Amino acid sequence: MTYPPAGNPDPYGQQPQQPDPYGQPQQPQPDPYNPYAAPGSPAAPQYGQQPQQPYAAQPYSAQPYAAPPAATNTMAILSLVFAFVFAPLAIVFGHMAKKQIKQSGEGGDGLATAGLVMGYIFTGLGVLLCCIYGIIFVVAINEAGSSTY
Repeated sequence: MTYPPAGNPDPYGQQPQQPDPYGQPQQPQPDPYNPYAAPGSPAAPQYGQQPQQPYAAQPYSAQPYAAPPAATNTMAILSLVFAFVFAPLAIVFGHMAKKQIKQSGEGGDGLATAGLVMGYIFTGLGVLLCCIYGIIFVVAINEAGSSTY
């Protein structure tokens, strides 16, 4: 078994704290993880006692910071959804939603407008596509009837 050298009594090799060479006394540092170790803090509670709160509780404010958001109109949501499913129904729901929003003050005016615009666009494209197919069908019938074999 080996023993540490006589000049270093610590077996782990740590040097003992030396006084400050500049003459300033060293202050013990409080433990940052123990709220009772800071200067001016309350004493640690004894067994069975409740600890004192280091900070005062914040007062309760009965007034909310912002007004609660207005409910979104259901017809406005349906208008936007049906713009992609069945566009003519989106137009009907959009107009109903606009009327209800004006009367009740609910939210969703932008959704109703988007549903209306997209409903009109998709309905117009659908009607245009039906017209083009109709013209192609009539031209194909006339060509088939006028052929001479």
